[in-house]
Amino acid sequence: MDLNKIFTNQRTGQNAATAASRTDYQRDFDRIIFSAAFRRLQNKTQVFPLPGSVFVHNRLTHSLEVSSVGRSLGSVIGEFIYKDFKSDLDENSQNFYQHNLQNVIAAACLCHDVGNPAFGHSGEDAIASYFEKNEKDLKHKFSEKEWADLVSFEGNANAIRVLTHQQTGKDEGGTQLTYSTLASIAKYPCEAVAKKKGIIHRKKFGFFQNEKQTFLQIAQSVNMMAESREPTIFKRHPFVWLVEAADDICYNIIDMEDAHRLGIVSTGDCENLFFDLIKSENISTNRVEAKLPVLTNANERISYLRAKVINTLINKSIDIYRERFSDILTGNLDKGLLDIYKADNPSLQEIEKFSIAKIYNHKNVIEIENAGYNVMNELLDHFIPPVLKEKSARKSYDKMALKLLPQQFLYENESDYQKVLGVVDFVSGMTDNYATDLYRKIKGIDIGMTM
Repeated sequence: MDLNKIFTNQRTGQNAATAASRTDYQRDFDRIIFSAAFRRLQNKTQVFPLPGSVFVHNRLTHSLEVSSVGRSLGSVIGEFIYKDFKSDLDENSQNFYQHNLQNVIAAACLCHDVGNPAFGHSGEDAIASYFEKNEKDLKHKFSEKEWADLVSFEGNANAIRVLTHQQTGKDEGGTQLTYSTLASIAKYPCEAVAKKKGIIHRKKFGFFQNEKQTFLQIAQSVNMMAESREPTIFKRHPFVWLVEAADDICYNIIDMEDAHRLGIVSTGDCENLFFDLIKSENISTNRVEAKLPVLTNANERISYLRAKVINTLINKSIDIYRERFSDILTGNLDKGLLDIYKADNPSLQEIEKFSIAKIYNHKNVIEIENAGYNVMNELLDHFIPPVLKEKSARKSYDKMALKLLPQQFLYENESDYQKVLGVVDFVSGMTDNYATDLYRKIKGIDIGMTM
């Protein structure tokens, strides 16, 4: 893979870059920050119910922290590529790896979750399950590949749609990000019919059929390696591994900190798990041991240890990326950077096991997932049957339902697939609160005017 040809400042919706005081990749970051899809992440569940008396992470704060970690990874790896492969790089590439890879990774990390619906992963499951449960009535309306998109609904694929799709009445190219940033979030660069468990780049899928041509343009522009043309499968882009590592580092550790603040995990358990991970790297812990007695506030102690753990995991991810760089460039790496580290580190394994047992299966987490599942299912059932009916066959209640669907999500003159995707766009883009409020209103639980 030619390091000079795996990035570009070309962006969706336009062919040429425009002059600006910022680089094209810095502009990506800013466009995401100012986008409505990003703002809505502030009221989407990360793990724990929102809001509460104790402030915990939502999708937006998670994404900001992932972006911070991603910038660090991109900075060090950019310098590594610049120094170790300088003789292979043209002048433009030298400048990119020295100064702009970090901006690409930071921007990609910032938008990696914009396709995730409300209520955490249960929101994804609810959308996919709706179509599974209604297969008899719906499947015949779609092609095999279109149906695979719907019954396998996935936040990663939806992110590509959110960032690139032209909604009714809006500008071409969606958020108009560079192809470099878009390629960096494509963890599963294949279509839904090609997904296959056990294969890292095909565990899920990365684009809907509606966005297939856009994805092919992205892949071509950054020279992603094609594994299969039919079905469409690509190898991961080299930058994806850094975005994935930043995400893995944050949710593995910060969910534990949130659980501690909520009283789900004791201070002692959290301290021991974090401290054991730091010690596992055989580095001096004298400074840490000297600092902890000074911090008499429990939350501050955990925050301090969390920062040390994240720094440790950043350094390990960098080391592994360097060591496996050849496999990354040839598309032969078959495990995520943190998974490689976890396989040889009992301390990180213990944090994962503890999190599954004490955090992800906690009663409050299960309750919000169950509630979210039901809310999303009911909302889809309110809009999808009416939108699929011919205009002449719609009853008054069908027409009333569709009046609640904003204009940008209506594709009346398009295929059934595109009509349904419009509804899915609307429902998956909702915040937890908006979805819950709308559910209560259409079910008659809350009646009255609210703004």
